[in-house]
Amino acid sequence: MPIDPIQLTRDLVNIESTTYNEGLAGTYLFDFLTKQKYAVEKMPVAQPDSPQAGKGERFNVYAALPGVTPDVVLSTHMDTVPPYFGFTEDDENMYGRGTCDAKGIIAAQIAAADQLREGGVKVGLLFVVGEERDSAGAVEANKHPKGSKFLINGEPTDNRLALASKGALRVELRAKGRMAHSAYPELGESAIEKLILALNDVLAMPLPIEPEIGPSTLNIGVIEGGRAPNVIADKAEALLLIRTVGPSQETKDAIVKVVGDRADVTFSLDQPFVRMRKIEGLETMIAKFSTDIPSLTAWGEPLLLGPGSIHVAHTYAEKLAKKELHDAVKLYVDVATKLVR
Repeated sequence: MPIDPIQLTRDLVNIESTTYNEGLAGTYLFDFLTKQKYAVEKMPVAQPDSPQAGKGERFNVYAALPGVTPDVVLSTHMDTVPPYFGFTEDDENMYGRGTCDAKGIIAAQIAAADQLREGGVKVGLLFVVGEERDSAGAVEANKHPKGSKFLINGEPTDNRLALASKGALRVELRAKGRMAHSAYPELGESAIEKLILALNDVLAMPLPIEPEIGPSTLNIGVIEGGRAPNVIADKAEALLLIRTVGPSQETKDAIVKVVGDRADVTFSLDQPFVRMRKIEGLETMIAKFSTDIPSLTAWGEPLLLGPGSIHVAHTYAEKLAKKELHDAVKLYVDVATKLVR
């Protein structure tokens, strides 16, 4: 019986799997793919040494027919961003955390792989953890390649083939100060003031522009600091994410120079900008977001393609049209077949 991608999406979205808590989704996929007669492998991925870490096991899931070295691997991620909310639907759309980013994509890829193997294409499936934070699953998977020539990575591209995806540079600024009573600010040193001034200068920095792709963009996503309104702040931090369009070193050097001694600068993630091939007859786009592709270099030439809109991913409005999901199944089959024949 053909795999129903809508039912599979429904089942997956109803499993909470925010980053670091992917174990139940991984177990579901392991069991489901085993029943589909695949040889299925778990690739353990360690929990991070941080307060945000989960308590359960987490692992990537890899599947292929027994004894088969795949020519093409379909891949995406199991984890979602918080907050979790469950599956609902109407006649046209499915709603819930992960419908388009990326559990609907998992369902489409599994349904496509079912058709591809029936058509004689040597296909594999790779579903990883941690994409929404640090690509830890992809980094681990890259230590265990399976000999594939092509990797089709799934992210919400509105079923358009991405010709490029921006990189991601995560920047952490931490300022230190000296506490004092707020009535006597001259006795202290405000970490918050130092951080704010540093951020103001970072925001004023010119960022690289790639004519065919567009500009780098910067977001200050988190600011924390201080103790109380009547205490001069002795600590403050900010977490930034820059979407890069070329080598990151120039931007790194500029940030360090601009911040100076007002804060310590750490670069906790540096995913490079990637260009990819065009396939005749397919609508194309430029992905302004980053993906696991830079961490999966050992899995073959990459392509980026998937149903759903990135504009609703990471929001309470996350959804995926049922027709678009079915179209994605056919698209994955067509693209994979063109690549290997």
